[in-house]
Amino acid sequence: MENKRTCLYDRHVALGALISPFGGFDMPIQYTSIIEEHNAVRHHCGVFDVSHMGEVRVTGPDAERFVNHIFTNDITGAPDGKIFYGMMCYPHGGTVDDLLVYRMGENDFFLVINAANIDKDVAWMKEHTEGFDICLDHQSDYYGQIAVQGPESEAVMEEVLSIPCRELVFYTTKTIHVDGEDVIISRTGYTGEDGFEVYGSHDYIVRLWDLLMASGRCKPCGLGCRDTLRFEVGLPLYGDELSEEISPVSAGLSMFCKFDKAEFIGREALLKEKTEGPARRVIGIELRDRAVPRHGYPVLKDGVQVGEVTTGYNSISTGKSVCMALVETAHAKLGTELEIQIRRKTFPGVVVKKRFYDKHYKK
Repeated sequence: MENKRTCLYDRHVALGALISPFGGFDMPIQYTSIIEEHNAVRHHCGVFDVSHMGEVRVTGPDAERFVNHIFTNDITGAPDGKIFYGMMCYPHGGTVDDLLVYRMGENDFFLVINAANIDKDVAWMKEHTEGFDICLDHQSDYYGQIAVQGPESEAVMEEVLSIPCRELVFYTTKTIHVDGEDVIISRTGYTGEDGFEVYGSHDYIVRLWDLLMASGRCKPCGLGCRDTLRFEVGLPLYGDELSEEISPVSAGLSMFCKFDKAEFIGREALLKEKTEGPARRVIGIELRDRAVPRHGYPVLKDGVQVGEVTTGYNSISTGKSVCMALVETAHAKLGTELEIQIRRKTFPGVVVKKRFYDKHYKK
């Protein structure tokens, strides 16, 4: 099956981007270099095409009750414009996906899901609609999305795109009416820096991209640095730190599982895991060497495998060789000495906090 292309695909080709398959789409991995693009977001402003992400609108009298049923976080009585991060889980506690839930209004929610999981997620949601008076509207084909990220993103949004956004606080959203269409603006950021997301029709998103590129005030950024940026601040990626086999509790994301709410799918299994302690945990490891640990490399204790790397890089912002890894809980304590096998050699490392670089969100 051919990969899909976003509304900005031709723009990426024209800019000479390295294109590679990701989540069923042909996506830009880098334009110049991952390091250059990473640093643009950390220090100035970078723009990502994230039109591959999925969007589902849930409306109707039972919309809040339904979202609370499939979502680990608690959206009860939240004010309009509030955004929540959390997971959808299987009854055994494994993760269907991690997602954002935007409260757009009373009984009106906008769910943003991972590109690779769109079909699975939508099928999962539909499977659980029985007994709920809701409308589930799969809108992924309508929306394009860009993410404007970095310490200069607010100025770029207001001055280049003429989108007023300074009043948005972290994890909030608003809808603006432009040229006959409703455009969704939010302030979340998957980079550890201040940043905004804009959702609109394909034509509108292409127009914004062209304005941003013409301004000279921001750099186009590919998925390569999106990964290095989220990794440095300890944010998970589905398929690496979360999966059908890796629960939010194992991933260290219990804070997004609200066990005091009446019920949600997977609650019992997750509560049991949290109470008894998970068998495995996602941790950070810093290597004493410059060798780079990669996804799937074995983690050893005294020569015996106790886990494996989920994501690893030579951190661009810190210069250290670090990784996140899923290991047996007995070896997850800070300061524990472990080794990572890279091809035929092993390299010593130590367990550290998995946030390798401090976030700089706007408070």
